[in-house]
Amino acid sequence: MSFTRLLLLGLAVAGTLPAAAQTPPAPRAASTAPAAAPAGDTIRVLLTPDRETTLASPIPGRIRTLNTSLGSTFGAGQLLIGLECDEPNARLRIAKAELASAVEQLDAKKRMQALQQAGDVEINLAVSAAEKAGAQVALQQAQVSQCSITAPWSGRTAKVHVRSHMSVTAGQPLVDLVKSGPLKLRLNAPSRWLGQLKTGLAFEVAIEETGKRYPARVSAVNSRVDSVSQTVELEATLAGSYPELLPGMSGTAVFPPR
Repeated sequence: MSFTRLLLLGLAVAGTLPAAAQTPPAPRAASTAPAAAPAGDTIRVLLTPDRETTLASPIPGRIRTLNTSLGSTFGAGQLLIGLECDEPNARLRIAKAELASAVEQLDAKKRMQALQQAGDVEINLAVSAAEKAGAQVALQQAQVSQCSITAPWSGRTAKVHVRSHMSVTAGQPLVDLVKSGPLKLRLNAPSRWLGQLKTGLAFEVAIEETGKRYPARVSAVNSRVDSVSQTVELEATLAGSYPELLPGMSGTAVFPPR
């Protein structure tokens, strides 16, 4: 068979092939998979107080009264710890006496000015002395107030770091407090849920310590995703007040199908 006939035969066979075999398929456009809805998923939840703090000693001193103990309740403004305050009280009395003397001298200067026996300079100096004495009184009153450690809000005592008649230094921790009232829930949800996670989203939380489920709602969604765990932090609030729940309890959150 000649080369010409072979070439013609090859062209005839190629003409019988389907178009799909002759032309490569066009590339498919990339598509984004829809985020999975939080249906039936469960994630860990931790109960935390609405507020908590550690009260420290504002001044050095010795504890005279200790009116709180582990787990005890207290009201807003209640005295929790009283420090010995003899020296600050003595300084306050001195400051008050100096203020009374400065005010008396100012009044005397004003009477002398009325009799043209004192000039404006003397009056101004007397006014400055009275103002300085008044500022000293305010300073000593502030120091005396630091001898009383009061509760910033109503709640319960979580830990007591000191004992009665114990000497403390400035800045030393005294007691840990947690605020009473509804507890907060902290949880980390998968970041792929962000399309469905909104404030006000209702779900249930199963607490292990009580064996019960409680209704809750998402109150805040973090504005940043954890790049390592690919989760986003959430805060939620319980839909009611449950005395059996305590900070530190944990469980799982169950989001309904959406």
